[in-house]
Amino acid sequence: EQGQILGFLGPNGAGKTTTIKIIAGLLQPSSGDISICGHDMAESATRCRDLTGYIPDRPFLYEKLTGAEYLSFISSLYPTPDERSRLVQGDKYLTLFDLFDWRNNLIESYSHGMRQKLIMTSIFMLDQPLIVVDEPMIGLDPKSARIVKELFKSKAESGTTIFLSTHSMEIAEELCHRVCIIRDGTIIASGSVDSLKAQARHGATNLEDLFLQLTGAFEL
Repeated sequence: EQGQILGFLGPNGAGKTTTIKIIAGLLQPSSGDISICGHDMAESATRCRDLTGYIPDRPFLYEKLTGAEYLSFISSLYPTPDERSRLVQGDKYLTLFDLFDWRNNLIESYSHGMRQKLIMTSIFMLDQPLIVVDEPMIGLDPKSARIVKELFKSKAESGTTIFLSTHSMEIAEELCHRVCIIRDGTIIASGSVDSLKAQARHGATNLEDLFLQLTGAFEL
C-alpha cells in the first residue's frame, strides 16, 4: 500500500530477484498481473517504469562517467519541467552520503559502497512513488546503512511505497510495516511481523525464528 515498507523475504532460489525484475519491467511474467499506481504493466509498461525506482543488488554504472554526469544522465531519462531542482536534490543526497567531493571523479574510481550510494542517490532524487530495492545494505558502512534506513522511513512517511528484499531479518523487523515470505515461488506468509508471530506454531520471539520455522530451514 502507499506509504508502506514491505519486506520480501525468502531463502536463496525462492524467486525474490525474479519477482523484483518482473515488477521492474525487466522480465515478462509467465502468469498473473502487475498494477503500479493503477497502471497495468502489460498495457502501460513505460508508465509503470516511470513510476518505479529500481535499486538492484549489483548495480550497473557507466564507469567512464563522473558521478555528476551519471546523475544528470539518469535525470534526463525522466524529464520534468523542474529538472534542475531534481539535480539539486541529487547534490543533497551526495552530501549526505559523503560523496559530494567525489562527484567529478570517474565512477571507475569508486568503491563498491560508493557505487551503491550513487545508485541510491539517483533513485532518491527522482522521488518516484514506488522504490523496489534488492539487498540495499550490501557494501555500505554502518553510517551509510543508518542513513539509508532513515531515508526509507522518511520516504514512507511522505507516501512512497518501498518494496524491500533482504536477507537481514533485523533490517526487515526494524523497517517493515508488513512482510511477505516466499518459498519455491509461492508466498507462504504475509502480514505484520507481530501478526505472523502470533500465528507461529512455537511462539517465535523474533522474525528470524519465524522465518526459519516457515521455510523449514531447521526444526525449532
